[in-house]
Amino acid sequence: MHDALSEARAAGARGEVPVGAVIVDPSGTVVAAAGNRTRELNDPTAHAEVLAIRAACAAAGSERLVGHALYVTLEPCAMCAAAIAAARVDRLYYGASDPKSGGVTQGARVFSHAQCHHAPEIFDGIAATEAETLLKDFFAERRF
Repeated sequence: MHDALSEARAAGARGEVPVGAVIVDPSGTVVAAAGNRTRELNDPTAHAEVLAIRAACAAAGSERLVGHALYVTLEPCAMCAAAIAAARVDRLYYGASDPKSGGVTQGARVFSHAQCHHAPEIFDGIAATEAETLLKDFFAERRF
């Protein structure tokens, strides 16, 4: 999660919402890392999770990430949860919960739908306080 938090801080420094994601292969090696780039790329799908999944799939030479783990600083939204399911990520570790836009344990709860063909093992609250602080500070600075 340390690397995901570093990606989140870098995203915030670029003016992006500070969310970071890291994908680790079955041997424990980081194979992809990304922070949000929606504004930079003018792409509403350029969330940290989606960018990391794209990079990890390219590195693996496959659309499937069986045996891989995704670490992300914020609970994935419904779009990202669907991408996680499609990529067949084995384990999802996330920091802060997202009552407004979350798609895992909040809101849409994508993995619990019958249409979801794969649900990862989920571990939440990992470094949640630090992830929440990054987000709160980012938005507090923009409200003044």
